[in-house]
Amino acid sequence: MRIRVSDETTESEAQAIAEALAEHFRDDVILVVDSGEEVGSASYDGEASAQQSAETALDEDLGPTEREEALLDEIEEILEGGPEKYKEQLPEDGKLFVRDRIDLWFNSEGTSAGSRTESGDGNDFLFEDGKFAAFDDDDQLPADGLITGAAEFEGRDLHFMANDYTVKRGSMAAKGVEKFLRMQQRALKTGRPVLYLMDSSGGRIDQQTGFFANREGIGKYYYNHSMLSGRVPQICVLYGPCIAGAAYTPMFADFTVMVRDMSAMAIASPRMVEMVTGEEISLDDLGGPDVHSQYSGSADLVADDEEHARELVAQLIGYLPDNSDEKPPQTSGKAPQFSPEGIDSIVPQEPNKGYDMFDVIDRVVDAGSTLELRPEYGKEIITSFARIDGRPVGIVANQPNHRAGAIFPDAAEKAAQFIWTCDAYNVPLLYLCDTPGFMAGSSVEKEGILEQGKKMIYATSSATVPKQSVVVRKAYGAGIYAMSGPAYDPESTIGLPSGEIAIMGPEAAINAVYARKLSEIEDEEERKQKEQELREEYREDIDIHRMASEVVVDEIVPPSSLREELTNRFAFYETVEKDIPDKKHGTII
Repeated sequence: MRIRVSDETTESEAQAIAEALAEHFRDDVILVVDSGEEVGSASYDGEASAQQSAETALDEDLGPTEREEALLDEIEEILEGGPEKYKEQLPEDGKLFVRDRIDLWFNSEGTSAGSRTESGDGNDFLFEDGKFAAFDDDDQLPADGLITGAAEFEGRDLHFMANDYTVKRGSMAAKGVEKFLRMQQRALKTGRPVLYLMDSSGGRIDQQTGFFANREGIGKYYYNHSMLSGRVPQICVLYGPCIAGAAYTPMFADFTVMVRDMSAMAIASPRMVEMVTGEEISLDDLGGPDVHSQYSGSADLVADDEEHARELVAQLIGYLPDNSDEKPPQTSGKAPQFSPEGIDSIVPQEPNKGYDMFDVIDRVVDAGSTLELRPEYGKEIITSFARIDGRPVGIVANQPNHRAGAIFPDAAEKAAQFIWTCDAYNVPLLYLCDTPGFMAGSSVEKEGILEQGKKMIYATSSATVPKQSVVVRKAYGAGIYAMSGPAYDPESTIGLPSGEIAIMGPEAAINAVYARKLSEIEDEEERKQKEQELREEYREDIDIHRMASEVVVDEIVPPSSLREELTNRFAFYETVEKDIPDKKHGTII
């Protein structure tokens, strides 16, 4: 319809009038002035208006239906977990109920797991998969004792799983196994980290049919772990006894954190050990945190409690990328905790005098950025993450304070694993060398010093990340090889003025070469003087200045400028590309 309006009507007024009339008369409207000129129009959309009216009507009755209310009740029951009597036992062991544990990790405001929160600090529980697993079973088991899903942790999206110890002691059965496998397979697709919050007694023996030996059964865990290894970071935190098959998840993970006074892992339970061997032993003595942090080396970190475990993982993940295609996240740099000016006074000139290598590290890396892994295992080598001017690096350093920095089998194994992991996730490597070399003797031969030393040298040889090697003081024997010396393709070999590179130290060399001649000198004072002369001649031959003169090392730097030197070199070589021979894989590790 056409409707005439006053000539004084503005265009905006005309348009508003047209739209109102079109809705009122349910017809198209055109507004004209006396001259016949159109000044506004509106079309009537009956379908849209009807839809709007219907929505308005629905809004008036908005609310959950009986069907939705029933579903919400079912979900609430599942979220309660297993029997209350088992939940009541958890505080006695210092444990949180699994849903509260998930809140601690991902919902810092304390909201219930299963709904996303916006806590403001980058930690959110995003969603859960398989909440209704085993829901229709005769013996109803909430979520089949295993929770899987996705979350945002410290600003990073990741996959996670968590055992519910109140459901059959966190044991695994068919539905839970299926959820676990799906989570792993999805991680391969997304290229995002995986967090395992383990508290499991192993496979559910009375329900093993359908999941133990199947192609897609519990054995597939370890196949998937192997496929994920080196592709995305896998971090496992142990909150309880992980026995038999359950113990292999922390073993396959890149990093394992045990919680003191509550966690353990072993190939068999104490009861089974007694049945098989007759040995009576407690679970803590069999596979507690001290066993695996000091003797087996299977625990990278030990936490004091649940909160501490979260703090350690929050620090750890900050050095790692989401996957092997990405670079580690950088932060704004910080000054070292102590001034680099003090480095030279820390390092003794005498090659056999001990000192703490951390006193050097703390003057090179950003303050508060050090996270040492496996600190109680193979103490003569330090393996630690840190940052230099905000750039994550993996530090492999000899520790002269322990066993004079000689490399024993356990330390070589620890270093090889750390180097291998850093290389997988594109973390540059910094070697700080002060070692008399690999340890000799019948005991270390029995412990595999050649085998483990081979693995360390292989890992160093195969690493394609940027490497910087610093000869802090002594670099004797094959120790210089394992510590990425000049032959091992470091981007730089830097010497401090205290540095020495040699087949062996002065005392051993003089004894090996001149022992017979010295024994022929009858006068004791004369013999000592001759020994001192030979020692000084030998040290001149192996001195870092001689090595720099022969271009064995790239540069000798003042210790006070070591941090600046490393900062510039890591930045310059950040994009370096290295090729390794085209092959399927090596055979050493």
